[in-house]
Amino acid sequence: MPQFDPAFFAPQLFWLAVTFITLYVLMSTVALPKIGAVLDERQRKIDDNLAKAAQLKAEADAAVAAYEKALAESRAHAHAVIKEASERMAKQAEERNRELSAKLADQIKAGEARIAAAKQTALANVRDIAVDVAGAVVARLVGASDQGQVEAAVGAALKEQGQ
Repeated sequence: MPQFDPAFFAPQLFWLAVTFITLYVLMSTVALPKIGAVLDERQRKIDDNLAKAAQLKAEADAAVAAYEKALAESRAHAHAVIKEASERMAKQAEERNRELSAKLADQIKAGEARIAAAKQTALANVRDIAVDVAGAVVARLVGASDQGQVEAAVGAALKEQGQ
């Protein structure tokens, strides 16, 4: 094998050095800058995407905060409307109850007045009926009755009873 012949070592080392230096220069001036540029471009895109993602996240957070604020305001408004409606309905119910109570009180007073009048009429009739019945009983028992004495006796009996 000619590569292992010591006479060829010097030219092989020379060409090895020339090839190595040429490849080194070509790599450092042509290939490595392009690779570095591609890596820099990738890093820039990654950084831009991360920045854009952070910006979109901030916008989404702001939108969520605005949504939650609007939702809270809507809930507060709904509670206020419900409270106002319930207060208005309670006030109307109270007013109707008051009107009904007044109407019922008037009807009770009118009923009591009618009952009192009926009681007075009944008591007056009771006196007349008692006088008639007592007169009939006395007339049947005794045979004759004095209307004046019967009325006096019935009046005394009613006074004793408190009527």
